[in-house]
Amino acid sequence: MHNKPRNIYCYNINFLYSFIFFLLLVFCSFNAKCQDDNTPLQIDITGGKIQPMPIAISVFSINGEINEDMKILVESIPNLIAKNLTNSGFFKLLDREAYMQAPEALINRPKFRDWRIIDAQTLISGTVSKKTEDKVSVSIEMWDVYGERRMLGITLASKVRSWRRIAHIFSDKVYERLTGETGYFDTRIVYISETGDQKNRIKRLAIMDQDGANHKFLTDGKSLVLTPRFSPNQKLITFFSYRNLKSGLKPSVYIYELSTGKIDILGEFEGMSFAPRFSPDGKELVMSLAQNGSTNIYVMNLNSRKLKQLTKGRSIDTSPSFSPDGKKIVFNSDRSGGQHLYIMDKDGNNSKRISFGRGSYATPVWSPRGDYIAFTKFTRGRFYIGLMRPNGSAERLIAEGYLAEGPTWAPGGRVLCFFRQIQTDEDKFKTRLFAIDITGNREREIITPEDASDPAWSPKYSNK
Repeated sequence: MHNKPRNIYCYNINFLYSFIFFLLLVFCSFNAKCQDDNTPLQIDITGGKIQPMPIAISVFSINGEINEDMKILVESIPNLIAKNLTNSGFFKLLDREAYMQAPEALINRPKFRDWRIIDAQTLISGTVSKKTEDKVSVSIEMWDVYGERRMLGITLASKVRSWRRIAHIFSDKVYERLTGETGYFDTRIVYISETGDQKNRIKRLAIMDQDGANHKFLTDGKSLVLTPRFSPNQKLITFFSYRNLKSGLKPSVYIYELSTGKIDILGEFEGMSFAPRFSPDGKELVMSLAQNGSTNIYVMNLNSRKLKQLTKGRSIDTSPSFSPDGKKIVFNSDRSGGQHLYIMDKDGNNSKRISFGRGSYATPVWSPRGDYIAFTKFTRGRFYIGLMRPNGSAERLIAEGYLAEGPTWAPGGRVLCFFRQIQTDEDKFKTRLFAIDITGNREREIITPEDASDPAWSPKYSNK
């Protein structure tokens, strides 16, 4: 008897969220005369779970004569836009079988009544036209169905083989227009690809689009590579590797130039080096070095290659990450006995502990928005991915699993990627990448050819 009122309450709350969401769109629609096409229509998606917004994404129409390769794009591009938006959790694609207007009829102004009948709140249409034999021009338009106005219009030209990137850019623009937040679809993920048994593990640097497409190996596996990280300009990757020399394995930090494939060594160190990471301006690397029985945090000037020590002592200080403004560094340390998170100024001063919960904290990384710090936590025999505010408040755990580790932020600070081991039917384990929303919803696997670990999400970029 106690469950029934609770269920009714939950139902009413969900209905209320949906109703408020609908009223927001209608309110913006009635104010259309006071707005132009560039005015953001912002949806509050910072709270709990909400009902996805119903959208219609039509197959694109053809403008003029195009070749067979280009004809594929009239479905491929809108399908990928739909996949991106629905994966975000904030949009629901309406069944195309219910659409009452053909793609060709949408070249001019749609009949909005036909789209309101199927409860579409937003309509996306597009056209594909030929520029040259291998180059295509694609245009999209986004319409506010209830306000009966155009909200967005974009045209992009590119080679046919780059159609996926066109779709990702369109997806970002639609996402940003409807939510007011930074899109993350036109991005990539670099990670460590792993093959072989545990005793002879081969680890290669690999890169792919955020949805797993356009996969590419960057190193040959002859050297052990770890902890790759993107530069702020998206053109460089820093990583840690062991060079196989006659004297044995030599720990070194490298820079990989994505446009050329050139690898430059930044420094060789007598002790172990961990997790190099760029500063927000790209001029420095922060890392931890194990020397003479202690592990401390250092910063390297990339022009002079000089190291500056930031922490001192016999404790283990590691996994440093800059705040978005470059003024603070978060790291983990066992200086208090257990493994906890600390924040200090970028010069190493004013160190302050921010985690006080039960268990061990590791791999902290600052959100691009600066509002959260993501971390790995081990407690009661389980691994978790968690979030807390920079002052240590509002700690919560959003994902768990055996060896769930290594959170990395997508641009905008709404989505994270991490890796975990999962058990197969043959009682074996495989390591895979996953993406999850900061609310703990919409977890999904990012498919990779082999085992995958140590992901790093790129900032938004402009050139591949």
